[in-house]
Amino acid sequence: MRTVDIHSHLLNPDVRFDRLYDKITIRFFAKKLGVDPAQLQRDPYGTFVTSMAKNIAQSEYLERACIFGVDSRLDRAGREIDRDSTICAMTRSVVEVAARYPNLFIPFMSINPRRRNALDLIDEYVGQGCRGAKFLQNYWRVDLNDRCFVPYYEKLKSHDLPLIIHIGSEYSIDSDVRYERADMLRLPLETGLTVIAAHMGLGRISHKLRFWRNLSRNPKTFDEDYFTLLGMLQSYANLYADISAILVPLRARALRHLSQQQEIHHKLLFGTDYPVPFTIRFNTHDLSSAESRRIDAISNPFDRYAQTILAYFPEENPLYTNYKKILSG
Repeated sequence: MRTVDIHSHLLNPDVRFDRLYDKITIRFFAKKLGVDPAQLQRDPYGTFVTSMAKNIAQSEYLERACIFGVDSRLDRAGREIDRDSTICAMTRSVVEVAARYPNLFIPFMSINPRRRNALDLIDEYVGQGCRGAKFLQNYWRVDLNDRCFVPYYEKLKSHDLPLIIHIGSEYSIDSDVRYERADMLRLPLETGLTVIAAHMGLGRISHKLRFWRNLSRNPKTFDEDYFTLLGMLQSYANLYADISAILVPLRARALRHLSQQQEIHHKLLFGTDYPVPFTIRFNTHDLSSAESRRIDAISNPFDRYAQTILAYFPEENPLYTNYKKILSG
C-alpha cells in the first residue's frame, strides 16, 4: 500500500520549544520523530524539516505528504493580533520547503479569510504550486458561516482547491470551542466547495465528572460532532473527512466503530497530523498488546501510524486512494 498523507504541518521557522507544554513533551516528541532531543532544541526548525523529509522518503507507505502552516489570528480589520510561535508557519515558508523537496511535499496554503488581500493571495499561492487550503478557524475566532466569506470559498472553488477545516478538539494552540463544531462546515459546503473535515469531529472532553467516559470505546460516549459528521458525509457529495490525529487517546477509541461504517469509507482520507505525537502501546484502541508492541517498535513515525490504521482499514480500503479524487493536477 502506498498513499498520500493529506494532513501534516510545518512549524513556525522561529519555533523554540520554550512553552511549558513543549518543555514537558520535548523528549517524547523528539523520540517519536526519530531525532536527538538536544539537536532538536539547538536547531528546532532545521532539524524538524530535514527529519520530516527523511521520514517520508524512507517510508514504506507514503508517497508524499500535503503540508501546511497556520496563518496568524487577525482582527476584523485584518490586523494581526497573534502569531503562535510554534504552530504559525506562513504559506511562503510552506512553499519554500515544498520547493526544496518537490517529490515529497504537496504545499497547501493557510490564509486567514480576514486578510484584506486574501483573494489575491489565493491566486498568488496557486501560481506557486499550492493545491489546497487549510483553516484553523477556532484559533482565528472566525465564524465560517459568515456570508462575507462566500467570495473566499468561491475563489477556492474556481481553482478546484479542497479546503481542510478543523473539526473537533484542539489542545496544542489557544482556540475557541464555538468555532470547532461540525456546523462550521455548512456554508463552505453550500457554495459547492470541496471540503475536508479534519479529525472526524473527535477529541473533545465531554464527560468532566466521569472522565473515564472520554476514553471509553462505547459509541454512546463519543462526541456528538462525530455522528453529525458521519451523517453529513452521506448528505454532501463535496464533503470528505480525514483521520488525522486519530491515534491520540481521545480519538483512537472510535477506530473500530469508524472501520465498521463502510458506507462512508469512500469519503475518508488518510492523514497523520504530523508532528502531533501519538502513542501505540498506551492508547484506547482495541489492538492486542502483542500487536501494539510490534507496531510501536517501528522507527518511522509515518509507518507506525500507517501500520496501526492498516489493522482497521486493510490495504484494499479506499481510504488510501481517495486522495486522488480531491487533489487536482
